[in-house]
Amino acid sequence: MRVLILTYGSEGDTRPLAALGHALVQAGHQAHLLADAATLGSARALGLPCTALAGDIHAAMSAEGSMRRIEANLSRLTIAHSAQWLQQALALGAGCDLLLVSGLAAFVGLSAAEALGVPAVGAMLIPISPTARFASPFLPFTPPRLFNRASHLLFGHASWRLFRAATNRARAQAGLPPRQRPWTDQPMLYGISPSLLPSPPDWPGNAHLTGQWLAPAPPGWSPPPALLQFLEAGEPPVYVGFGSMGGFDTARVREAVVHAVGGRRAVFHRGWSGIDPASLPPNFHPIDPLPHQWLLPRCAAAIHHGGSGTTHTVARAGVPAVVLPFAGDQFFWAARLRRLGIMRHRLAARSVRPGALAAALDHALRAEVRARAAALGERMRAEDGLGAAVALLRRYAGA
Repeated sequence: MRVLILTYGSEGDTRPLAALGHALVQAGHQAHLLADAATLGSARALGLPCTALAGDIHAAMSAEGSMRRIEANLSRLTIAHSAQWLQQALALGAGCDLLLVSGLAAFVGLSAAEALGVPAVGAMLIPISPTARFASPFLPFTPPRLFNRASHLLFGHASWRLFRAATNRARAQAGLPPRQRPWTDQPMLYGISPSLLPSPPDWPGNAHLTGQWLAPAPPGWSPPPALLQFLEAGEPPVYVGFGSMGGFDTARVREAVVHAVGGRRAVFHRGWSGIDPASLPPNFHPIDPLPHQWLLPRCAAAIHHGGSGTTHTVARAGVPAVVLPFAGDQFFWAARLRRLGIMRHRLAARSVRPGALAAALDHALRAEVRARAAALGERMRAEDGLGAAVALLRRYAGA
């Protein structure tokens, strides 16, 4: 089975798909990943064949201003490059058996599968299949429960209206007829843990929660000696990192984090945040990108942005989290952790106050919260998300 994986998003969007591609290769199949150049490090480290799509998501997400401006930048980027993405997908997809499509490139990927005459399967880290169980994770507010299913349909149609013209221009260049409505019947695989989010009973039979798609550490990887020395020198630290978030009020967030951590030991992953590690107190140990599944079990708690991948990896490690959400689905995952008793406080990066973040971290470090986090992690570690996803892809490809 040959699978072309097409996505466009941040590192957190690409890394799980690189893990899935690697699992396909380990199972004896062929896989090739198409994604933004800045997000392909994990694929290369795993030896997964990959190609950079046109565009620069790092620049789009690092622009100064509000998160709404960043979201507008991502929309413009998608509209500008849809035709190039489709041509790249068609060139690399020749002879493939299935397209796995995700992120901002999903409409392009579905069009590519149509042109190539092969099945398309959606691959997402955020639940977008309509359900009455919960509202769309992308809504900036929580509607009455009666409108949960409608909110998913509303978001889906809004996304299609935003990208329809660019998608149809790309389709015309590929010799495809214009499309008036979004796709709704393709199978969907979700790299989401059913322990973190139980599968809604009203989902269709082709929507699957497989469990997290978490890659192993790259071959030959070993932890940096300086980090090992830091970890061995005292109590487990607090992990602090905001992934691919950028363009926010770094002074506000930095002040809140420093106050919340106080005199505790901490490790800090800069990511795309723009926070200078040199500006942090000496109890913060800066780290470069490394396998979080190795580091997080050695931490006491984690302060992070609440992206799906990071939320899953922290929860799987069995440590409590303090989610400081910036945008999009991050508020949804924070709410899930509150429902599971891991978090209590409602926070937002744009308005965070030092005292509120400190109270949230103090709560996370309580014994009963740590026990609930440990139990959740044990359940999640028993799941085989990659194995389940590979088996489903075989089925949908007819392999």
